[in-house]
Amino acid sequence: MNITVVEHNPKWKYEYSKEVKLIEEILQKELVNSFHIGSTSIPDLKAKPIIDILLVVNDIKTLDDYSQQFEKLGYEIMGEFGIKQRRYYRKGGNNRTHQVHAFQYDNIQDIERHLSFRNYLCQNPEIRKQYGELKAKLARKFPNNINGYSNGKDKFVKTIEKEALKWHWFNR
Repeated sequence: MNITVVEHNPKWKYEYSKEVKLIEEILQKELVNSFHIGSTSIPDLKAKPIIDILLVVNDIKTLDDYSQQFEKLGYEIMGEFGIKQRRYYRKGGNNRTHQVHAFQYDNIQDIERHLSFRNYLCQNPEIRKQYGELKAKLARKFPNNINGYSNGKDKFVKTIEKEALKWHWFNR
């Protein structure tokens, strides 16, 4: 996978909206809610130009029945892919364009982790800037090594996730 980090593009929110409409047509009543997450959802944050979508569904196991429909949209079905009780789909091969992370409605920890991280970065410009610079530096250092890139930002992300969850509960 080629790793490129670019300046924020306001069109990403429209790309999210277009894609989630297609997913809503497939899932209909199984879908509880959907959210634009990840770096493309955060204004002024440098990002890999990959739209991350969080799906909250009624029954995570029932989601497996929709694999063919996701494949018709161009998604590769990845199963849990390292996170229990998640379904992960990716689109675009080595030039990935979209990633879907689906959780059952009662998986509060994983849902809140994603949403709190996004919201925290939206509210904290200095941390957002630090994260963007780290990602840009890692993309230059590991242009074809997703593991190196991911491992390089892991400590920062985990630290911010903890702060974001505390911030979330304090600001409810």
